[in-house]
Amino acid sequence: MTGNKLQVLDALDVAKTQWYHFTAIIIAGMGFFTDAYDLFCISLVTKLLGRIYYHIDGAKKPGSLPPNVSAAVNGVAFCGTLTGQLFFGWLGDKLGRKKVYGMTLMLMVLCSVASGLSFGSHPKSVMSTLCFFRFWLGFGIGGDYPLSATIMSEYANKKTRGAFIAAVFAMQGFGILAGGLFAITVSAAFKAWFPAPPYEVDPVGSTVPEADYVWRIILMVGALPAALTYYWRLKMPETARYTALVAKDTKRAASDMSKVLQMDIEAEPEKVTQLELDKSSYGLFSKEFAIRHGLHLLGTTTTWFLLDIAFYSQNLFQKDIFSAIGWIPPAKTMNALEEVYRIARAQTMIALCSTVPGYWFTVALIDIIGRFAIQLIGFFFMTVFMFALAIPYEHWTHKENRIGFVLLYSFTFFFANFGPNATTFVVPAEIFPARLRSTCHGISAASGKLGAMVGAFGFLYLAQNKDKAKTDAGYPPGIGVKNSLIVLGVINALGFLFTFLVPESKGKSLEEMSGENQNNGESGKAQPSSSSSSNH
Repeated sequence: MTGNKLQVLDALDVAKTQWYHFTAIIIAGMGFFTDAYDLFCISLVTKLLGRIYYHIDGAKKPGSLPPNVSAAVNGVAFCGTLTGQLFFGWLGDKLGRKKVYGMTLMLMVLCSVASGLSFGSHPKSVMSTLCFFRFWLGFGIGGDYPLSATIMSEYANKKTRGAFIAAVFAMQGFGILAGGLFAITVSAAFKAWFPAPPYEVDPVGSTVPEADYVWRIILMVGALPAALTYYWRLKMPETARYTALVAKDTKRAASDMSKVLQMDIEAEPEKVTQLELDKSSYGLFSKEFAIRHGLHLLGTTTTWFLLDIAFYSQNLFQKDIFSAIGWIPPAKTMNALEEVYRIARAQTMIALCSTVPGYWFTVALIDIIGRFAIQLIGFFFMTVFMFALAIPYEHWTHKENRIGFVLLYSFTFFFANFGPNATTFVVPAEIFPARLRSTCHGISAASGKLGAMVGAFGFLYLAQNKDKAKTDAGYPPGIGVKNSLIVLGVINALGFLFTFLVPESKGKSLEEMSGENQNNGESGKAQPSSSSSSNH
């Protein structure tokens, strides 16, 4: 089987872990850093925006964003991400990973900065410019998903590939922490410089005019880490698997990788023509793809979809949960900056205790126990903890049981990250053929974002109190938190079942997983691929 495997790919597969692997993690991970930073910060910002732009004179509670505005501000980035994943995923297979990679990063930097600059000071114009730039920010972030995963998996050696791709994803944890710490710092500083009374004492005075700078600064700083890695992204060579297997330029692949690996690699042009004849170059919508990878694609899309419903609905429950258990006092007892500070602090605590450790557990164990096991364990425990929160829900609402509630809640999060949140990202980058790899990863990720929208917005409405009098301003009554948690438990159980469609890729080379170096019985029908070689 290795008889016709390119030496350059073999060299990458067996390479010892070296410095370039780590630089690749940092460079590829910066997109995720920005992504997490951004998604994290928006929940802090929405509370503040409500106070600044939707203040109602004489109201008992501070202003808050109307449901449709809140959904738009939170959701528009998801829509952007979903389209970006599909579009750039496809483009990454057409033009090459590297070319598209610089584009997505530039888009992220520009839109991060722009989302903090709003045109006009009228609530409507501020919200619409914010939404506009957040859509395009999401679009850039979306492109980062398939490309970062694909680049990392194509650069890595087969022994520690899972850990490397998971490490790129775990940069999200750092993004969350950075977002939290930065928000804490900024709000604490402004709070010290511009003291203000709580809302119930002085409704207007509780929001100092300078608070308007706070959310802008927080959003714009998200551009920094990404901008810093731009230079290195441009210097990174195209991945050898793309150059050799898709663009069919073995000479360049060999010279690129001998620089990276610091060893001599010979170009083997005759092997590529050999490979070309062996393989039917089936496309995404062909019968051949359906037979070979159809169930795999179904597995990666459904598990990511189900996971994100649960994952993002939790993220949104967070601020309600903190208020319910008393970590965050009622809004009217705080001034605007105090509220930002408190929410940021609570979310950073959760991130430190459960989110970040979960990611690194995955990195440590993914190449030892494998993707499949981690995903099953994760979904299993998420189901268990969701039901443990839901069934005795009344019990958890009492003051004396708060700590237990937070513990179970943290565990659910821990097993999402030491579990399907990481593995659903890793596996699609490994099991599909090189010329469809980034497209298929994009499709799986987009399906996940669809789940995120269901989780984020479906549950915003679902989790409302059944009693009309107790719902949040402007929302219809829902099924309540308890029943929402039961629904989430069922969703996680489904994720557990769909995991069985996805193959284990631990310790195998990418070509072995995607069947790219087996001779097909159908080599007679194969057409040498021309579309991808013509763009050079």
